[in-house]
Amino acid sequence: MTADWQLLDKTTAGPVLRPGDPAFRESSTAFNERWADRAPAAVLRAAGPQDVLRAVEWARESGVPIVPRGGGHSYAGHSVNSGLVVDLRALDGIAVDPGSGRVTVGGGVLTGALYAALRPHGLALPLGNGAGVGIAGLALGGGSAATSRRLGLTADTLRATTLATAEGTVLTCDDTRNEDLFWACRGGGGGNFGINLDLTFQAVPAPAASTCLLLWDVAHAPAVFEAVQELMRTAPEETSLRLGVAASAGRTVVSAVGLHLGPAAELRELLAPALAAGRPARADIADRDFWDAMDYLQHETAGGAFAVRTHFAVDPLPPDAVARALAHLAAAPPSGNPDGSGFALFGWGGAINRVDPAATAFVHRDAQYLISLDSSWLPGEDPAPQLGWLAGLDHLIAAHATGGAYLNFTDPDLRDWRTAYYGANYPRLVAVKRRHDPDGLFDFPQSVGS
Repeated sequence: MTADWQLLDKTTAGPVLRPGDPAFRESSTAFNERWADRAPAAVLRAAGPQDVLRAVEWARESGVPIVPRGGGHSYAGHSVNSGLVVDLRALDGIAVDPGSGRVTVGGGVLTGALYAALRPHGLALPLGNGAGVGIAGLALGGGSAATSRRLGLTADTLRATTLATAEGTVLTCDDTRNEDLFWACRGGGGGNFGINLDLTFQAVPAPAASTCLLLWDVAHAPAVFEAVQELMRTAPEETSLRLGVAASAGRTVVSAVGLHLGPAAELRELLAPALAAGRPARADIADRDFWDAMDYLQHETAGGAFAVRTHFAVDPLPPDAVARALAHLAAAPPSGNPDGSGFALFGWGGAINRVDPAATAFVHRDAQYLISLDSSWLPGEDPAPQLGWLAGLDHLIAAHATGGAYLNFTDPDLRDWRTAYYGANYPRLVAVKRRHDPDGLFDFPQSVGS
């Protein structure tokens, strides 16, 4: 069947963009330039929910693949397909009820915009550290933030969501309505079960905060890793640390970046073992307004192309594993991308682990660490050396992990992704998929049921 793009354009309020049209690339370019050659046949810039419903109906009747796009930050490029991309950014409404703390957002709202809307009301949500990330994708895949040890995952604060389903209906999902879809939307991944038109979260009063940034020369890495990993495991849940080591442009740096929901004096005392493990080249520990702390922790990237592997771990990486990983990092292939290569551990546990693994689709509720391994390169450079190096690092770390992987750091090269992302919850997710999308309209690499 030949797709009638003109028909879609005539029956939607938002424009249908084709290759060569102004703004087409803005709505169709993958965030990860590893997928720079991937482009859809068209983009619908949906003006509102009715456009989304019409797009679903048209795609079903035309046999054209359809995928929603919010922030477009899928690491695996899943926000772009070969058919129709539905750009949701015009669904950008944000309604805050200061009395109840309930916050309802459109399916295209970006994290930075939501932070800005919450700030005047003194409310907080666990929203990650990337201002351009879509809140829908963040929440649907779990959503880890520096506040998650205290406030839980983004998905844990979700109280309701409205979906445009494959049948062209609108379903409101919460604890009492369409409970199976509500369960799946808390960790089952975006784009699997429909297109989320809006989401409602439960916010809490924003607490006082302090932050830290500690940098060491790589010579201190063994002692620092031993001390900080223990801190990450034993610190109060108000404290979250990210411990990493990165090699770029001939320089290797060890870092600990953190948030403490309390005064800097407490944070400095907690960090004493890390400071004693090696003299930092830089040590910034400061009190901050909660929102200034969120700005301070924003992730910065040079962009380009990259690949990421993830693991969850219950126990710290042992010294011999750290030593082998450091030696492997020292042999990383050169790259023109300033982001370089490296690995990091994010503090997990706390409120994240107080949720039963079967209560939501997000199954990884026993980990103490999220481990992220990454490599980057520039478009035009051969990715094979970087991907080979990353596979080698992954082999070194996997023996010390649970076998799980973090869905929001999507890895297109992950073989057993069904078990790694979803564990024992995968069969239930497949059942939800078959119930609400029996013909597989919402289909992409690594989609549930594929």
